[in-house]
Amino acid sequence: MLGALACGVLVLIAGMVIFVFAKAWPSFSHNGLGWFTPGGNVDEQLKNIFNSPANPHAFDYKINAWPLLYATALITAVSVVVGGVFAVLSAMFIVEFAPKGITPGARPRGTPAGGRAVRCLRPDRGAGPGSVREPGPDQQRPQASVAYVVQLDGASILVAVIVLTVMITPIMVAIVADALRQVPRSWMEGAAALGVNRWRVLWTIGVRTARPAIVAAAVLATARALGEAIMLSMVSGSVGFSPNPLDGLTFFFEPARPLAATIVDNAEGLSVPPFAQTLYAFAAILLVSTMILSLAGWAAKQPLRRYGVQP
Repeated sequence: MLGALACGVLVLIAGMVIFVFAKAWPSFSHNGLGWFTPGGNVDEQLKNIFNSPANPHAFDYKINAWPLLYATALITAVSVVVGGVFAVLSAMFIVEFAPKGITPGARPRGTPAGGRAVRCLRPDRGAGPGSVREPGPDQQRPQASVAYVVQLDGASILVAVIVLTVMITPIMVAIVADALRQVPRSWMEGAAALGVNRWRVLWTIGVRTARPAIVAAAVLATARALGEAIMLSMVSGSVGFSPNPLDGLTFFFEPARPLAATIVDNAEGLSVPPFAQTLYAFAAILLVSTMILSLAGWAAKQPLRRYGVQP
């Protein structure tokens, strides 16, 4: 029965993938490789697709989705890097340096209090950032003439990175902390017996042994970040714009809109066939990216087995 259920889940996943790509194919086929390149205003292109004629032979599919792809990669990559640094340092503290009141016992098999607190921050455990809401009249974006470059209400890639970092860091902390706890204690004690201090022992033995788990944590957090939509739609500026690092400090305050946020912002257009097919194309890119990252995360954790550590 369990085998049949597992096969049923695989069939459902395969059906979902086929359905999404079947819906997305017209957008890809009409644009070719140009779908992934820059060119024109992507927001205007989406508007033109939405306003396509009713005649199927006259549907407008023209889109250059590079600004959306670039925004997705930029916000996700920076968030994962920043969150990864915090995750490794936090996991090291929880496992080895936290007071006994936070982590009762020495390297317990169960989840310590500090670990439970981190897990409670994970969005899938019912906590994390607060619920979203629509801005009030006094919070609407002012001065539309300049808002395309700098959002005067504070929405920007900097805010998006901060919010996304807060959302994905607990996932990485939990994975890295679990990996550090599973490093054989004899290795740590052997290094400590040579007179090496606790920090150096944990860094040279524990962290190095857990490197595959750290990579896996980053990969899984990236997959989690790619699917975030509502929050980023509200804080990133939600404009199809490619922030330029050459703009200096202004770069951090420029708007952007990832793929997932684009789907949410334009969900009302699913009744328009070419527009819906374009949104399905966005979903297909996210689906493939998440699948690849999930497989990469599983593969990255396999080297831990040669150390006798269960990933």
